[in-house]
Amino acid sequence: MSACPDEGRPGLSEAGTRLASVAGRSGRISDEDIALVRERSPIADVVGEHIQLRNAGGGNLKGLCPFHDEKSPSFNVTPARGYYYCFGCAEGGDVITFVRKIDNLTFAEAVERLAQRAGIQLRYEQGGYVPGREQGERVRLIEAHRAAAEFYAERLSGPEAGPGRRFLSERGFERADAEHFGVGYAPNEWEALSRHLMGRGFTSQELIKGGLAREGRRGPVDRFRGRLVWPIRDITGDVIGFGARKLLDSDDGPKYLNTPESPIYHKSSVLYGVDLAKREIARRSQAVIVEGYTDVMACHLAGVPTAVATCGTSFGEEHIKVLRRLLLDQAEFRGEVIFTFDGDSAGQKAALRAFQDEQKFVTQTFVAVQPDGLDPCDLRVKQGDAAVRDLIAGREPLFAFAVRSVLSRYDLDTNEGRLAALDAAAPIVASIKDPGLRKAYMVDLDRWLGFMDEGFVIRRVQQTAGRAQEGARTPGGRAQNGQGGRAAAGQQAGAGPAARPGAAGPDPMDPAVRLEAEALKLAVQRPALLGPEFDALEPDTFTLPEHVALFGVVAAAGGTAAGGPGGREWVDRLLEQTEPGAAGAVPGLDLRSLVTRFAVEAVRADVNVEERYGAAVLAKIQEISVGRAVARVKSRLQRLNPVDEQQEYNRLFGELVALEQQRRVLRERASGA
Repeated sequence: MSACPDEGRPGLSEAGTRLASVAGRSGRISDEDIALVRERSPIADVVGEHIQLRNAGGGNLKGLCPFHDEKSPSFNVTPARGYYYCFGCAEGGDVITFVRKIDNLTFAEAVERLAQRAGIQLRYEQGGYVPGREQGERVRLIEAHRAAAEFYAERLSGPEAGPGRRFLSERGFERADAEHFGVGYAPNEWEALSRHLMGRGFTSQELIKGGLAREGRRGPVDRFRGRLVWPIRDITGDVIGFGARKLLDSDDGPKYLNTPESPIYHKSSVLYGVDLAKREIARRSQAVIVEGYTDVMACHLAGVPTAVATCGTSFGEEHIKVLRRLLLDQAEFRGEVIFTFDGDSAGQKAALRAFQDEQKFVTQTFVAVQPDGLDPCDLRVKQGDAAVRDLIAGREPLFAFAVRSVLSRYDLDTNEGRLAALDAAAPIVASIKDPGLRKAYMVDLDRWLGFMDEGFVIRRVQQTAGRAQEGARTPGGRAQNGQGGRAAAGQQAGAGPAARPGAAGPDPMDPAVRLEAEALKLAVQRPALLGPEFDALEPDTFTLPEHVALFGVVAAAGGTAAGGPGGREWVDRLLEQTEPGAAGAVPGLDLRSLVTRFAVEAVRADVNVEERYGAAVLAKIQEISVGRAVARVKSRLQRLNPVDEQQEYNRLFGELVALEQQRRVLRERASGA
């Protein structure tokens, strides 16, 4: 049952949940302290440690909900009132409710965690405050891990830790770097950490449950011994586990050993370095996925502070959810996720696995592969910081990498091999969500395979996609749609937007179509932000029939140049053009309803940045249009003989150069506006 807005306020129903009890000792947290915790825990700050929040107007903030998977943000926070509410899943409450749900805590544990965050010392009724009082399980385990991290870090400077310091030095890390990332050393003893923590009041059961120790014949035995240790922190900065690297030849364990699953550590949703990278990920709208702890360190120190890594598991759906909330992953033209892999066959397989996850992102995905097989850490050691930055800057679209990886499996010197490669690559090309990009890859696929027949390649891709789509509709056929309405991998792959399952024509949920809608929304609400450049667009810039028609309505009303600042009069003029017999009216389309909707639907930008946002949207939609023109010119060039038709070839080549330059300018304008 969803939470009501008042959930989290003290009341009779919380008489039981407000008890803090462990090992038979219990007490109620005082009402005054609970009120103080709320007062000193601004909800925007607490929520902002988990998701990126942006101004939604009216004093509200908005982000992607952490409690359900969504493509567009419906999670709202009202700092002035101290509440949050999600219009998508109906979860709501105050700051204590949020912490309870996000970390699966009891009421008392949530209060204790917020109190610790705010530096408040809680008092317990029924006996008053007791120094060192046992608290909730999560709080105790977090404290044990914090103490363990301090213990390991102190031991790194000891004489026994020489191999660990040498390991770091050989990889280009100095002492200050180790301190920044909290790297430590686990003594090569059976009970060094266990004795230390039990001496500080932690029980053997807590050490074992938290994964810091395991059960031995005579008590707890340290899990990590004689290893270099990295503390793994959650998104708020709390240490929840460790990753340990083997240093000694006598150690017969795995090269890397990680904390096992525990009440506070779930490897499927943990990203190493996310606590350090989260602000830069949100600011730059970029996340770089690397493979190891030293790679994260190398990237951050080299000037790529958006790097994170998984912890002893492959990159998966829960990791994606964490990154999407930080990226505010809601529009295709905002942000990027970059995967780094070795250039060997294992790296290619990892990249292709990442391609499967690409469908769960809305933002664009890339691959950065170092041809000589060096990972970011080794690359930094051998070639310096600039080489790491260049590796990330030289990223390649994940689709291109995936397609070329598939083609490399076939003999492209034979007709049979080329045809088999085309059929194998077709589902990948068909799954591209942006129609202009999908068409461009069809042209590239024709060029890479050497058919020199774009029409044949397009038809073959469409046939393959059609078979996949038909299979998805048959009983027992597996649907290919990604979550949140993502276009099917087997959808119709023509030059237009992705087709809806079971329907012909563009999909209104396609990101490119939504971009068109945003541009038209600005034309209705803020025409002055677009002006003559919008009016100069060609009607075929828009792909959804009602969008083409609405563009005509705007033109019939005099264009955005005649709309001024917008307002009631401009909307009325547009509505007049939708009346039967008016210049903008189109039989069979309810354009009046569309104008009304776009007049009241919120623009996806704060009023303070609407001018830059309008310029970015306009530049992006122009870029897509120019991209289609580039694909058409490339297609024609592919069919020309540069010797026999030299004059026409040179003319088209000059046109292509000009279009590519125009596209670069528009791309820069879209990102810099």
